[in-house]
Amino acid sequence: MKQAQPEEYKIYAIKYAHHNRRSSANFIGGDIHDTEMPLDYFVWAVVGQSRTFLVDTGFDAPMGEKRGRSITRPIQEGLGAIGIDPDAIEDIILTHMHFDHAGNRTLFPRARYHVQEREMSYCTGRCMCHGALNHPYEPDDVTELVRKVYQGRVCFHDGTAELTPGLSLHLVGGHTNGLQIVRVHTARGWVVLASDASHLYANMEQGRPFPAVYNIGDMLDGYARAYQLADSPLHVIPGHDPEVLRRFPAHRKETEGWIVRLDGQPR
Repeated sequence: MKQAQPEEYKIYAIKYAHHNRRSSANFIGGDIHDTEMPLDYFVWAVVGQSRTFLVDTGFDAPMGEKRGRSITRPIQEGLGAIGIDPDAIEDIILTHMHFDHAGNRTLFPRARYHVQEREMSYCTGRCMCHGALNHPYEPDDVTELVRKVYQGRVCFHDGTAELTPGLSLHLVGGHTNGLQIVRVHTARGWVVLASDASHLYANMEQGRPFPAVYNIGDMLDGYARAYQLADSPLHVIPGHDPEVLRRFPAHRKETEGWIVRLDGQPR
């Protein structure tokens, strides 16, 4: 049987929040330079001719205030800027269930959610008895996803899953027990949305893990897996690095520093 040709997708990185912090907070063991090294918060829209996927759902202003993060633009504004109505989104990929990736619980009334079975088991199981592991999870986000299970709106995956010939999910763990990364076919080749498999370019380029971690070995292996799945290191996109907005072209002039095209050539 002839294999289907992979579709070419457009990928938009949409910044919605920001958090000031020092570099010593971004690496296990700290950082001798201890310079300013902030985090940006993104969701990613993967847009094809036949289907659109939203990767992660961010958090809203009340959650930002609770967690000490600043909303720069609500994600519905970012989606609107690229012509996407949240009410029309049918497929959402949750890379993992931390508060900054699985919030905005009522914003997508038609969507089905794609999540790793291991992630749901992890964030509802015995590991959540430990504050160091449960702190990044928001109980209401987890509870809402459980409700969606009973509504028939959650698709569980166990390891690698091809959602279309041009888009697949890959379990890597590390940061959480069930974190998945997303491989997408674009006009410039295969791009990997690493999400929090690597918060920053420096984490994976220097082999220096981020401190929020379930399994350090899996996190280090996840760096290698992301590079393996992508066409080059320039095709791997970390989850929180402000450098992403400088390396890639803006969607339009007015979205400079806010929405960039990851399917475009790096600057």
